[in-house]
Amino acid sequence: MSRLDPDRLPQHVAIIPDGNGRWAEQRGLSREAGHQQGVEALRDVARAAHEIGVQELTVYAFSTENWARPAGEVDALMQLLAGYLRQEVDELVRNGIRLRVIGRVQELPPQLQRELEVALARTEGNAEMTLTFGLSYSGRAELVDATRRIAREVESGRLDPDAIDEKCVSSYLYAPELSDPDLLIRTGVEHRISNFMLWQLAYTELVFSDRLWPEFTKQDLVDAVLTYQSRERRFGRTGVQVRERL
Repeated sequence: MSRLDPDRLPQHVAIIPDGNGRWAEQRGLSREAGHQQGVEALRDVARAAHEIGVQELTVYAFSTENWARPAGEVDALMQLLAGYLRQEVDELVRNGIRLRVIGRVQELPPQLQRELEVALARTEGNAEMTLTFGLSYSGRAELVDATRRIAREVESGRLDPDAIDEKCVSSYLYAPELSDPDLLIRTGVEHRISNFMLWQLAYTELVFSDRLWPEFTKQDLVDAVLTYQSRERRFGRTGVQVRERL
């Protein structure tokens, strides 16, 4: 923690928490046990992000593609997520953390939708950190849904096609008030972004951790932030231009 530069912290950290199933299989446990341990890791990492001073933490909790997994595993995941919300909402309120969700929420089971409604309402006024879950989410689905909304606005005459630019498209995403992630962390052995925040990750720094998600700790988060701070973010400019702006 002492090595972190408080003036160069990533405002928005996004995480693809991969490896629950492999962690369980390596130990002869069920995949459901791996997801349970993954929830524990989520709890610890969210606390650590808040302690470090991250303003926005977004976690890819369940993708649209995950619906294709075995029904028993999907049901267990939905119950775990509902239980997490039920158990953690008091702590979120105490710590000033606002909960958000992105994705096709209407596809989620009614129980999980009810838990989300309660948690979203109870944390709405919090401002210390925003914790966002991607649930029934994918980057392509988000862009499809945004495009449909834009098309309806054009069809109704409320939007001029010539007014459609990057800012306009961003305003039709699931949560346009969220900033683009500064840092994306993916755990596990895969080096891909798996259809996550395709629009928002254009200039995000990517850090891949060999840790399986249930093993990911506060120290691993700090190490990822240190890696982020060691990089020069140019956004299309030259290094000289970036340094002249400092």
